[in-house]
Amino acid sequence: MTYHPKSDFIATMIERGFLADCTDYQGLDDALISGCKPAYIGFDATAKSLHVGSLIQIMMLRWFQKTGHQPITLMGGGTTKVGDPSFRADERPLLGPEQIDENISGIKKVFSAYIDYDTDAENKALMLNNAEWLDDLNYLDFLRDIGRHFSVNRMLSFESVKSRLDREQSLSFLEFNYMILQAYDFLELNRRYGCVLQMGGSDQWGNIVNGIDLTRRVLDYEIYGLTSPLLTTSDGKKMGKSQDGAVWLNAEMRSPYEFWQFWRNTTDADVGRFLKLYTELPVDECDRLGALAGSEINEAKIRLANEVTTLLHGAQAAANAEATAREVFEKGGVGGDLPTLTLSPDELGDGMSIVQIIVKSGLAKSGKEAKRLIAENGAKLDDAPLTDAGLMIDAGALSSPIKLSAGKKRHALVQLG
Repeated sequence: MTYHPKSDFIATMIERGFLADCTDYQGLDDALISGCKPAYIGFDATAKSLHVGSLIQIMMLRWFQKTGHQPITLMGGGTTKVGDPSFRADERPLLGPEQIDENISGIKKVFSAYIDYDTDAENKALMLNNAEWLDDLNYLDFLRDIGRHFSVNRMLSFESVKSRLDREQSLSFLEFNYMILQAYDFLELNRRYGCVLQMGGSDQWGNIVNGIDLTRRVLDYEIYGLTSPLLTTSDGKKMGKSQDGAVWLNAEMRSPYEFWQFWRNTTDADVGRFLKLYTELPVDECDRLGALAGSEINEAKIRLANEVTTLLHGAQAAANAEATAREVFEKGGVGGDLPTLTLSPDELGDGMSIVQIIVKSGLAKSGKEAKRLIAENGAKLDDAPLTDAGLMIDAGALSSPIKLSAGKKRHALVQLG
């Protein structure tokens, strides 16, 4: 990247590693130095929480506001009814309006930790829902006024669509319309709020370009697109996934301790890069911490975990998580902030198998996996090897909490409630 930006936002994006591509660096840079500008990122409501894979986009919106501009978080209440086909191997399951509304309610909880919607300043963030303009569209009017600006030939050439067709996988007409609806979002946001920029992951490039072209054709207005890289860890894994599934951002779906532990377990080679993307530490400090070696890199990982957890869950949650981790890993203790499974005497009855309890605690996804964990000496009960898959746990055994472990890094408490 040889462009030397004048705006604080683009300078930050380049310096911290957020920038994959931009439709017009010079034009966007000039727009951003001329005053407060609105920009948006869209989030489809396919689950009750976003996961770590969306955190790079959330941080982009945060930096956009911190550099004096107005971030717009656009909830896809309308587009979620269709489903984004980008780089998917199959069609998304369709969700009903009630499920979509419930998912949006869950997702909204995360944004207020990163973005200020309550300030009186000019760059107060906006939370919008594209169902506001998509739900009431007249199909014939939409075809005549908007559809005529789209070339099917061009739409077929976008990699996100082409990859599905090349594999001879079905792409429904419903999904094919998604890119038109997303382009229309950009047009409406420009018309209603003066939005000049759409940001997203690099898999959204085609959708973003469509929105720019449509807005230029209909409103004759100059707008821009900017994408971030699709992140994988240094060992090639998709960002946002862990051994036990997606790393959700909502506390009720992934506890602050488990969230903290995800970042603490970062591969050595990723520490410096993740500090730049997911914290606000100065770049020089990120580089210094990322260059540490040997046992010192572990303190850099703890710093990463603390900084990221503080942004999402608060400083106290980060401190509690670190204290629990030190208690569990350094002192061999139990730690009060571990994920906890509470079983009632009625649930236990005459006894519950340790295999069932391991599954209920979330340390294994199935009884088969739990049994394999035990057979391969990967399970521990109160830090002692667990070798008997037939062990039964009754209320007496839970007169005080027990600690279950899967491997060296995943633990849970089980207690009587």
